[in-house]
Amino acid sequence: MLNNKSVLITGGTGSFGKAFVHTVLSRYPKVKRLVIYSRDELKQFEMAQMLPPSQYPQLRFFIGDIRDQARLTRALEGIDIVVHAAALKQVPAAEYNPFECIKTNVLGAQNLIEACLDTNVKRVVALSTDKAAAPINLYGATKLCSDKLFVAGNNIKGSRDLRFSVVRYGNVMGSRGSVIPFFVDKRATGVLPITDPQMTRFNISLQEGVDMVLWSIEHAWGGEILVPKIPSYRITDVAQAVAPEAEQRVVGIRPGEKIHEEMITASDSPNTVDLGHYYAILPSGGAYSVDDYCARTGASRVKPGFCYDSGSNSDFLSVPQLREMITQQVNSPQQH
Repeated sequence: MLNNKSVLITGGTGSFGKAFVHTVLSRYPKVKRLVIYSRDELKQFEMAQMLPPSQYPQLRFFIGDIRDQARLTRALEGIDIVVHAAALKQVPAAEYNPFECIKTNVLGAQNLIEACLDTNVKRVVALSTDKAAAPINLYGATKLCSDKLFVAGNNIKGSRDLRFSVVRYGNVMGSRGSVIPFFVDKRATGVLPITDPQMTRFNISLQEGVDMVLWSIEHAWGGEILVPKIPSYRITDVAQAVAPEAEQRVVGIRPGEKIHEEMITASDSPNTVDLGHYYAILPSGGAYSVDDYCARTGASRVKPGFCYDSGSNSDFLSVPQLREMITQQVNSPQQH
């Protein structure tokens, strides 16, 4: 699928970007070019030490910010496929610096769309978040805007062979800034701060996220927001898995935080279909109908009023499962 293709990933030095690059290099050794586009020269330097050009001549490191449309357009020359992983994603930082978050997550998304329209890009997959469904914080609101922009990009592509799609998933286990590395760091103190004992979250591994993006590149029609079927966990179970002897001290939820995370709201249900491993929220008023999509993909409509949230999920990870997964993540070289 990616052999003999040129691929660019924005935010390529982040947790997802590293996992994506490693996967592409191992599965598609004949990839023509793999461009890591990001703004941090130190992270690019460190990544280049792990993936030396002498061993991976198809790799390119391109300094640039998605806020800079001209730089994006230059970087996209000759690119076939774009994966958009760049974002400001820390909820408290976004609340304190709202327009900085908007400039990267919303205006940056539109810059990328415009640059793709001005070049010969064929496929674009943008990463979203569960916080974009019924958002209550600025980060989630900016990612909802970003999702809408990418979906609407299909309306203005004209006759171009270009498809924009979105993947939306929950917390990536072990990613930077997530709860598991936070708890691992805190366990030596003997106290783990719990925001709310009822809190639940979706969970997905980095590799599952990468595989979903690769599936979307190959199969998406354009305009879908794809959602994986993944398990949930209870925050208290994560604490038990990390440090069973530690005190779980309730500290209260932070501003802009939900007790349970949503990925599909009841309002989305009329346009949501079940693809087996994934759900897809289809565009309303797009180039194809829900019935047409189902007929040609084998998907089925979800029930009216269907919603998908971490609290009512039928699949929960147990403490032993969490402990095993956390041990694997802590020892994974891609987490460092």
